[in-house]
Amino acid sequence: MHVAAVCPRDCYDTCFMLADVEEGRVAGVRGDSRNPVTRGFLCPRGVMDHVRMLRGRILHPYLRVGGKPGGRLRRVGWDEALRITAEKLAEVLKRHGSGAVLHLEYSGDMGLLTQYLPLRLWSALGASRTDYAVCSASGHAALRLHYGLSYGVMPEELPNVRLIVFWGFNAAISAPHLWSLSLDARMRGALIAVVDPRRSETAGLADIWVAPKPGSDAALAYGVARILITRGYVDEGFLEKWSYGYEKYKERALEWTPRRVEEATGVRPGLLESLAEAYGENKPSTTMIGFGAQKTVSGAETVRAVALLPALLGLHRGFYYSNSSAWIIDLGYLTGEKLSARKPRVVSQVALAEHVARGEFKFIYIYGTNPAATLPAQDLLRRGLARRDVFVVVHETHWNETTAYADIVLPAPTFLEKDDLVVSYSHGYIRLSHRVVEPLGESRSELWVSRRLAELIGVGEEWVYEDPWRAVEKSLENALMNGSFSDLLAGKTLRLKARQKNKYQTPTGRIEFYSTRASSLGLDPLPSIPPLPEAQGFILLNSSHPNYTHTQFREVYGPIPPVVHVNPDDAARLGVRSGDRVVLYNEQGEVVVQALITDKVPPGVLWAPKLLTGLNGKPLNTLAPPITQKIGGGSTYNSITVRVKKA
Repeated sequence: MHVAAVCPRDCYDTCFMLADVEEGRVAGVRGDSRNPVTRGFLCPRGVMDHVRMLRGRILHPYLRVGGKPGGRLRRVGWDEALRITAEKLAEVLKRHGSGAVLHLEYSGDMGLLTQYLPLRLWSALGASRTDYAVCSASGHAALRLHYGLSYGVMPEELPNVRLIVFWGFNAAISAPHLWSLSLDARMRGALIAVVDPRRSETAGLADIWVAPKPGSDAALAYGVARILITRGYVDEGFLEKWSYGYEKYKERALEWTPRRVEEATGVRPGLLESLAEAYGENKPSTTMIGFGAQKTVSGAETVRAVALLPALLGLHRGFYYSNSSAWIIDLGYLTGEKLSARKPRVVSQVALAEHVARGEFKFIYIYGTNPAATLPAQDLLRRGLARRDVFVVVHETHWNETTAYADIVLPAPTFLEKDDLVVSYSHGYIRLSHRVVEPLGESRSELWVSRRLAELIGVGEEWVYEDPWRAVEKSLENALMNGSFSDLLAGKTLRLKARQKNKYQTPTGRIEFYSTRASSLGLDPLPSIPPLPEAQGFILLNSSHPNYTHTQFREVYGPIPPVVHVNPDDAARLGVRSGDRVVLYNEQGEVVVQALITDKVPPGVLWAPKLLTGLNGKPLNTLAPPITQKIGGGSTYNSITVRVKKA
């Protein structure tokens, strides 16, 4: 028997799948060709989902006896686990108020019934939440300054363009289906260019590779813009009709001569010209802006500058960053944010460690995320989670770093064990993801637990208990293009309506080269070039590994490789050889890894797989400071500076 499912992970591609079921067990998972974007093949994670479903699972509720971490876990029944949880929650609400309660969730499973609808409990309570800024918020905020909303090119457009520029986007690893569509374009004669400080897998396959100094991308974009302007590639008629403030932008762009760009970025004038001419001579183009490009201290400015290049060439939203804002879905209704009169306290996700360590929260409820590995300032965060006056509940599918800090551990089903709907942030295809097998052990869904807790503490708001599918249907009103909600429930594949590419939700209703919103906020109305901080040692870059989605799939492929890539010149100076153990350290802490000598990184730059755990047991994010960007509050993972010594 073949059962249709949809991968719900934090990934660009959101693949359609078919699970092969034999005698009540999942024998295998394969791609489903009925999605024209994901096209019937899966990445190394997807093909092993049926294996991961069985390994490292939490199958029963547990109560911690003793301190965190290290205390013994005692298996308990659901009634006892929920009673203790509800009593602690009610106690904190009574003694400290809703601000002392934090719900902490993210995109480990992006299903509407898994990630969003359970939030109604916390919306009704007015509990504290984060700003969800750790991954992509600064890029979204940057695009809103100039375009109104951050959506852009749809994946189906990729095979028909003449140039695809992957800017800080290692698509061959992190978005294999978008990469496959790009290769289709190349087969039709398109060029592929990559802007990335290291020779990533995508850069190694590009026609043009440009390697600026980390964090200097905005200067490079201005240099490209200057050449497009001075050589007559700019579409003046388009700019007159569709843009605002171009002349002021032009003045700044013309300041960025090739020599000045080289001084700021390290990119030689000839290579700068090759990139600019590729833009000018190959229309239409698509600029694919990666989340990694904006995870620096100047990340939002990078996105602002890069995203305006397509507009110079007469393209409506000729970039791709994320299409989540293209869909007309009422997530505020789904989460209860629009239904509750209570306004929650919102804290920085990037700087959460500081708040937790100070004991600002007395009850923390965690699901769909592994913060004890993924957030900055790990030593500080873990000290906070270990506090005796902080009660931590973790509802999770697999044992991980965060469960080690839980007072209560609750078992959750994987996506193969429940029905759900998943919305992609790249393509607009949507269908029901069916439960493939019954939940393992005593697993209970995120929604089931949130409603039981609501009942136990006496939440009276009726909308907390609304029929789940009715709530989803209301959130999708006017969102479906070619069918009804009942068609979705019947298993049909539908398309989501997308906002028009030539609509700009800015104050002027145009593409704002000179952002009026930025001006009103006291920001530079034009993309700015903040001086790069002086690196105290090396700049440490980190990005995805093909076998892992964040910290998921270690159950299948083992630990994320604890390695760091070092340039041969740096290795010689440090006296380090491939295979040597080295210590990466800064004021945040230190992580021990194995050195791999390679010219894929330039001198002064290191690269490691993100979210690894070092040979000394310390997560890589021990080294990440809780520094937020001015625009969007995003992370600065790719601006980490470290020193290196032999272990």
